Amino acid sequence: MAETANPLRIDIVSDVVCPWCILGWRQLDRALRATRTDAMIFWHPFELNPHMPKQGQNLREHIAEKYGSSAAESQAARDRLTALGEEVGFTFSWTDDKRIFNTFDAHQLLHWAGEEGRAHTLKQALFAAYFTDGRDVSDGDTLTELAVASGLDASEARAVLEDGRFAKTVRERETFWTSRGVQGVPAVIFDAQHLVSGAQGVEGYTNILGQIAKMRAEEPVT
Repeated sequence: MAETANPLRIDIVSDVVCPWCILGWRQLDRALRATRTDAMIFWHPFELNPHMPKQGQNLREHIAEKYGSSAAESQAARDRLTALGEEVGFTFSWTDDKRIFNTFDAHQLLHWAGEEGRAHTLKQALFAAYFTDGRDVSDGDTLTELAVASGLDASEARAVLEDGRFAKTVRERETFWTSRGVQGVPAVIFDAQHLVSGAQGVEGYTNILGQIAKMRAEEPVT
């Protein structure tokens, strides 16, 4: 909970199977703490692979098909992500059989969690479940378990996943952000007007927060 009367609003558009999204958040979080910036965080849906089938796909195969990456390039990328994760206290666990999953159900659950004030907690749990623990974040039982661990009701979590009550809303939110220029994630919007794409690093976010604080200080009092 922000402590000031005018906390900085930060909207983060991301996917739970996006490694740069958890890195970007961890970097931003460190910058917020370093600058003692009070902020309100709002998470928004984005699907890296909206057409991914329910059973998912081997991650190496997926990366090779989508980006044309060789095995060596894929390994180098994993090594880099692992090192960057260590810098911000996050563990990536890569295996040859790691899979990429459809995340639409996860985003529906996150939307509901937001209404219950638990979106941030659940988002972090989903990142850890997928990247650190290697879990299937499209599986209903797994999602329900993570919801409960995040302080949400199990029966209601199952109902949200089964009846799809937030499916239309999530689709609309995805369209809203893509229509405003968000084509890749993480996309971080400061004060509902300054869009920053990609993980910027702790120093980068610290500089951005400093610039925004200066702009806010120069705004005329109304």
